[in-house]
Amino acid sequence: MVISAQERLDDVVVAVVEVAAEAGESGTYTADVARTLAAVVGKVGARIAAEAETRGFRCGWREAVVLSADGAQDGARVFRMPAGPGN
Repeated sequence: MVISAQERLDDVVVAVVEVAAEAGESGTYTADVARTLAAVVGKVGARIAAEAETRGFRCGWREAVVLSADGAQDGARVFRMPAGPGN
């Protein structure tokens, strides 16, 4: 079973909220705790986003290689964009 990037980030945020709630109940929640928890979400979120982008690139690349191996490049169409003003 593959967990989506959104589900992974949801799990991290839920865990951070639980830690914040426990710290609040025990009286140990401080500005440093808040900054640390925010940093955890930021770092993990960035890692999840980078992995999702890499996975998307790999899937697209794999698809392109399969299509080109099947001779599909012969049917490719190229569209040229008109030059803008002054070009």
